[in-house]
This record gives sequence, C-alpha cells and structure tokens, in this order.
Amino acid sequence: MTGSGVSAHVGTPAPAATTDPEWPTGRGSRAAVVAQFGESRAALVERALRTGDPLADAVVEEIHRGGADVRTHLDHGIRHGLASLTDPPPAVAALLADAERLPPGADPAVLDAGPTASFTSPTIVRILSLSAGALLRTYESPSIAVLLATTGRLVEAAPRRLDETGRWLLTAALPGGLHPGAPGYVATLQVRMLHAHMRRLARTRGYDERTHGVPINQVDLARTWMDFTLVSLRAEESLGFGMTSSELAEVYRFWAVLAHLLGIDLDLVGGITDHAQAARVDALLQAVTGPLGTQSRVLATALVEAMAQRLDELLRIPRPIGRKLIEYLGRRFHGDAVADDLGLRPSLILEVATNLTAVVVRARRRIRRRDPEAWERARLANLAATLDLLGAPEQDALYEVHRPEPGPVAG
Repeated sequence: MTGSGVSAHVGTPAPAATTDPEWPTGRGSRAAVVAQFGESRAALVERALRTGDPLADAVVEEIHRGGADVRTHLDHGIRHGLASLTDPPPAVAALLADAERLPPGADPAVLDAGPTASFTSPTIVRILSLSAGALLRTYESPSIAVLLATTGRLVEAAPRRLDETGRWLLTAALPGGLHPGAPGYVATLQVRMLHAHMRRLARTRGYDERTHGVPINQVDLARTWMDFTLVSLRAEESLGFGMTSSELAEVYRFWAVLAHLLGIDLDLVGGITDHAQAARVDALLQAVTGPLGTQSRVLATALVEAMAQRLDELLRIPRPIGRKLIEYLGRRFHGDAVADDLGLRPSLILEVATNLTAVVVRARRRIRRRDPEAWERARLANLAATLDLLGAPEQDALYEVHRPEPGPVAG
C-alpha cells in the first residue's frame, strides 16, 4: 500500500454490531474495542460517541429561546471578551469563560508564535495536504457524510466548504491568531458554533443517532483533529516537507490549544507531541468510525472537482490535470485500498514525478536548515504568501454567522 496515512482499509467487514442501545450500531461493537484497546479506552469512546459539545450546544438552545439578543451577546463576547459583556446569558458566559482560559499544560508562548514550523512548507503544499489529505479522510467517515447529506451540504457546498476550511485553518495558524479576540480565535469559536447549529439541525431532520451516535460527536471531532494533524503532516512528509521532532511537538502543542477552543475533549487528544502517540489514538478512533459508504464517495468526487477548480485559479493548472493530481495525491496519502473505494485513479507518471520531486525537496531542506538565516527567510516568505492568499474574502463564511446555511437558523 502506498502513502503514509493511517486510514484503515475500507471495504473490509466492520465488527458485528452490538445490541447494547448505548453503543451506536454503525460504530462496530464495544466488545471488539475492549478486546483491542481495553476497558478504559472502550469506556472513553463510548462516552465520546454519545457526547457533542455541551457548552456550545447550550448556547444554541439559548439562541433558539432568546433570539437576537443572545446572538448579539455571543458575537460581541467572542470578539471582545466575556469581561466586555453586561449580564450575559448563562450559557454564553460559560462558553466564553472556558474558551478564554488555556487548557492544562498549555504554553502561553504558543498563542504568540503559533505553529511556526507549519510555515516551513509553501502554502500550496499545505493546501494540498488539507484537501487531498485531511478533508478527504474526514469525508471517509460515514457519520460525517450522512450529516452533510442530512443538512443539505453534501455536494453543492463542496467548493465553499473547501475554501472556508482552508481560510479558518490558515487564519488560526497565524502568529498570535489564537489570542482571545484575534482573527483565528474568533474564526475557531465561530466554527465551533457552526458545528453546534448543525448538530441541532441534523436532529430535526432525522439523523439516525442509534446508528451513528450524536451528530458531530466527540469521536468525530477528535478524528477530524487527527485529519488536520497526523494525516496532514504525514501527507506533507510524503512530499518531502518533513519536520524535526521538536517542530512536530510544537505543532501538536498548538493543536492542543485549538482542540480546546473547538470543544474537543482533551482526554481524547491531549498530551500528544509526536506521530507515534497520535497514531495510537487514531487507531482507536478509526476502530469506531464505521465502513466507508456511498455518500463518502460522492463527497470525495465533489472535493476532487472543487480542488481542481482551485488549482486552475491559483496555479493555472488545467482542470483535467488538476483532477488527476488530486486523485493521485489522495491515493498516495491514504493508500490503495481507501483510494479504490473512493474511486481515485492511480497515475504512474505522477507517482514517478512526485517521488523524484520529494527526494529533491528533502535534500534542499536539509541544506537550507544548515543556514538558520536562510531557513527563517524561507519561512517568512511562506508566511507572507499565506497572508496574501487570505486577503479579503468575497463573502462571509458560513461559520462567521454561526449557521449551517445562509438565512435563519433552521429547526
């Protein structure tokens, strides 16, 4: 199997479903998880499958009871802090108080610097690892695919979802981006609230919790966290843009703060500083993800097409070539079994070219690392390119209005 992703083979039978009503039937069986990972880890993921984001979910309920006033308090508090509010709604106050504190063990310096090592790779490489790496694996999850179908965002919203995810991620990673009130902090809490609104909307539209667990539950959130860390970073490594152990630890420490802001239980992802630790947790999450389904293939096709369009716009790569490139990279990053199930075609020419390019990139990075000034100049150039790419958006992102779709909140 090619590629360095940790995705489980798709198409193999899932463990027999349990009859325990507390365990979602589409998530394998508790007995199988106990046998592989032990009772304590099974109890952890059982709780995670039944838990959304209590703090954000409570705010959504306040919004639906209190309307515009609650939303105004929330928006102002996200941008200007809890202390700026007079008599805030209780759930809004609880969410902001939690978001404004650092998680246990976090280094305040992470807020100032951000994941500096992330900018040692060109922006286009990060975009490729985000799309063909992180997002493609996110869409392998049947619960995520079903949720997007249930809320009406399966295919038609794919280009916008790609752009908005990239904008959020790049904004959050900017130096100082996660300080309360900074653009990355604001965007991250807005993404968190969008998740909460989608969770409520899915429940009003017949999302099957007995099969998949709570919509956007803690397993789904933690697995997506792995997509943006372990999967994405390994994707970049496979292209020659690897990091040192200290650089990886820095990036994972940054993502621990981001996990806290996104409402992800740090019992699932806290304390991770390298790929080996991340892979062990990811194996547990994969064991309760469920087999890839038809909607995942539809999502993958839509993502490939959306990314081919962006490559045309950004680099003037013709769409047919861009489509082949994203399909090949998906195969490289996730392996042949997953790629076959997603309908991603191989390309021997691209494989040879990418392997040769990766060798050259690794050699150049080794040489450049020997000159700290040259290394820093390259990093700052990549940071400047990211800022230029972000620019001014053509329209507000859906997460900026805390809604699953434009217009009034459904449900």
